[in-house]
Amino acid sequence: MNRELELIIMTASDLPTIPVVATKVMQLVESETSTAEDMARVVASDPAVAARVLKISNSSFYGCQRQIQTLSHAIMILGFSTLKSLVVAASVKQVYKPFGLTEKMLWEHSFGAGLAASIIASNTRQVNGEEAFLGGLFHDIGKIIMNILDSQQFQLVMQKCYNEKISFQEAEQQVYPYTHAEVGGLVIKKWNFPTVLMNAILQHHSFDFGEHEDPYQVQISCVVGLANLFCHKAGIGVREPEEALVLHETKPARLLNLDESRTSALLEQFETTFKRDKKFFS
Repeated sequence: MNRELELIIMTASDLPTIPVVATKVMQLVESETSTAEDMARVVASDPAVAARVLKISNSSFYGCQRQIQTLSHAIMILGFSTLKSLVVAASVKQVYKPFGLTEKMLWEHSFGAGLAASIIASNTRQVNGEEAFLGGLFHDIGKIIMNILDSQQFQLVMQKCYNEKISFQEAEQQVYPYTHAEVGGLVIKKWNFPTVLMNAILQHHSFDFGEHEDPYQVQISCVVGLANLFCHKAGIGVREPEEALVLHETKPARLLNLDESRTSALLEQFETTFKRDKKFFS
């Protein structure tokens, strides 16, 4: 990892922090004595987060038969772990402000990847669904941080993507001495999320695994990376769909043992779910 970059990220005072309500909820989830009422009280302390949690929990993705109207009901129906993911997602949305076109597309792409990762995790049953969701949600957080640190430099990368029709990774290599994956991994480390999540974000493009890499780390990194590719294939949060992308031939799909039939079925499920529930996530 880039040590100079790590020093910048870890000592920067002007970077966004994970909101207090999300931190408190994560602590409650880890406590064996926490109750639904404790959780509801913490979430309700931030009305904007509470409203977004209720909105997202009513999406069809969570399969609720009737509308969830209170936080306590949401907690009982969805469970602590799922609620933790929703609170983190609802809280972290503020990091994507101001909502210009760049931030709007990044948020759509990030939430889409979180949704795709959940679907892939549920189908393959190789990784925890909530961890997969957070990995997808945060996989491109490095781009947001780069935009915050120097918006002109970041926009130069975006212009290269559009004008030269090259990938973001190719463009950032011409402008930065580090990658958005490195930035994202370090931010996740700074926010005290688990190491497995930090590594999944670091590896979501490279899939650079050591010979003795933990199998779970490989699997969750591949789920997050494939979720990102689902969004590119479907044109979610990117300028246009990458129609030529053959998903089942990509490294993460192969490492997850997903053949053409299963990959196509998962992509179709993701696209249907995203279109149906987009209004709940925006």
